[in-house]
Amino acid sequence: MQMILATHNKKKLDELRRILQPLGYAVIPGDALPDVEETGQSFAENACLKAAAGCAASGLPCAGDDSGLCVNALGGAPGVFSARYAGQHGNDGANIRKLLSALGELPAEQRAARFVCAICCCFPDGRKITAQGVCEGKIAFTKSGAGGFGYDPVFLPNAYPGKSMAELTPAEKDGVSHRGAALRALAAQLQACE
Repeated sequence: MQMILATHNKKKLDELRRILQPLGYAVIPGDALPDVEETGQSFAENACLKAAAGCAASGLPCAGDDSGLCVNALGGAPGVFSARYAGQHGNDGANIRKLLSALGELPAEQRAARFVCAICCCFPDGRKITAQGVCEGKIAFTKSGAGGFGYDPVFLPNAYPGKSMAELTPAEKDGVSHRGAALRALAAQLQACE
């Protein structure tokens, strides 16, 4: 099955492709798709806005995702504003600096956080499938690791104590990440529909 991905983020596209292709999906980059303003109040709403717009523009099944970091001590922030937490969209360094500053010297046991990913797939016939994945962890005091993107250098997943998400191999990350969990749930629903 062909599926277009409603993202212009190359690192996110690589991650989505890496997980979907082995499941039998021919992944098409959504470079030509229009940007969609993320006006939803939840990750799921934003994912569905992107998928619906991409499906309408391309005439193909389209998957859109929205994901972000939710920190308990910050009342769930940055949440749906994760990519633009520090003001400029996609400035990972500024976002991480603001996050670490907001947490200050809070002890490790008060730095619980989770990555959340919602994925929506819209089809030209009007069907819509949604899935969500979560990765529990905590926020480190400093950055570590050169892999991943976004908040990965300061997110310590519970599944790999002492390692940041940016220190995991792609296979390790896919196995525990919020996006991997959401895509596996989506794939199960897609296969059930076939």
